[in-house]
Amino acid sequence: MKLENRIALVTGGSSGIGRASSLLFAKEGAKVIVVDLNEDGGKETVRMLMESGGIGAFCKADISKIEDCRRMIEFSEQEFGGLHVLFNNAGIMHSDDGDSVSTREDVWDLTMNINAKGVFLGCKFGIPLIRKSGGGSVINTASFVAHLGAATPQIAYTASKGAVLAMSRELAVIHARENIRVNALSPGPLRTELLMKFLNTEEKKQRRLVHIPMGRFGEAEEMAKAALFLASDDSSYMTGNEFLVDGGITSAYVTPE
Repeated sequence: MKLENRIALVTGGSSGIGRASSLLFAKEGAKVIVVDLNEDGGKETVRMLMESGGIGAFCKADISKIEDCRRMIEFSEQEFGGLHVLFNNAGIMHSDDGDSVSTREDVWDLTMNINAKGVFLGCKFGIPLIRKSGGGSVINTASFVAHLGAATPQIAYTASKGAVLAMSRELAVIHARENIRVNALSPGPLRTELLMKFLNTEEKKQRRLVHIPMGRFGEAEEMAKAALFLASDDSSYMTGNEFLVDGGITSAYVTPE
């Protein structure tokens, strides 16, 4: 098993990439702390992984709040004795996120607080515990939109994911000699509740799909397998990198038919 005897914390674990990764990490031997503001969904993820023979626990936290992030890391140490894998995955895609003219300041602030500040706070408290535990892997969820202008405007989301990329690179350099690796996972468009709520009409879905060479949305389980690679020793010589898993969308210019 790729994560045997390791402790992993996954934010946004109640659904989507977070749930799929929590289940896969547990299957591969990790003890998993599932973190989410959605208590019912997070506890359901823990129930699912334990029914499959895994070990896990739920911690309710709002990752945009410093005390909640401090507490989730303390919970990891108290519950399982350390931390080896920190998957800063939680994020939002606000339905009112548009261009710079139409997007309200509160939408911008909320998006940046969760998507960028939440990653910073996770690392602020998580990295010292990973160091104390002998080293490990930090995975921060970015997005393909940090590279491309989105066909459907989402200025706050795009900016927040650009911040995650830059932050991941700098943290990787800072901690490279401490047996702590930091990489960003950049998913392409996924068939998850998060994106489907944003692309809430068939027209919006098609405007995104037409740009994907593979012609389909990705699945949360596919991102979980990529996260497992970054979490495990399979990627032991990889840090400061961005792992694009995007159906080819950033590699090709596709014109609408």
